[in-house]
Amino acid sequence: MDGTIRNKIKKGTAVNIVLKKDQRSGHLTWGIVRDILTKSPQHPHGIKVRLEDGQVGRVKEILLEE
Repeated sequence: MDGTIRNKIKKGTAVNIVLKKDQRSGHLTWGIVRDILTKSPQHPHGIKVRLEDGQVGRVKEILLEE
């Protein structure tokens, strides 16, 4: 699933995000969502989240829901 729709992402969801520094390369980082930072219901580049380890990026793939 893609990560452009906010209501499909919840705290505890496993996701792949792209960090700001990795936007050119497209390198994905795996993690568990701690906070959802985007307020709008959707975003064309992905919903911005903070992972449990503190990294912030835009969701590219939703992997598993808790």
